[in-house]
Amino acid sequence: MGFLSFIVLLAIAYLVWRVTDQLPDLIFRLSEIQRDVAEIRRRLAEQGVAGEPASGPRASSDVATGPGSTTGGLHGDETGADYTGS
Repeated sequence: MGFLSFIVLLAIAYLVWRVTDQLPDLIFRLSEIQRDVAEIRRRLAEQGVAGEPASGPRASSDVATGPGSTTGGLHGDETGADYTGS
C-alpha cells in the first residue's frame, strides 16, 4: 500500500511540474488575447464616435411589425397578444 501511495505521489508531482512548466506560455497567450480584445473594443468605440453604428444592422426578425404581430419578432408568444413590457 505504501509503494502504491509513493507512485501516486510521484505521478502528482510530475503533473504539477508539467503544469508549472507551461505557465509562462499560458500567461503570454492570455495577454495576447487580452490585447486583441482591447484592440477590437477600441476600434468599435472609434466607429461609434465617428457616427457609424457599433453593431451591424438589425435583422428583420428582431423587429415586430406591430400590435398583435404573430411573426415571432420581439413578442414570441403564440397568441399574438400585444406586449406591454410589464
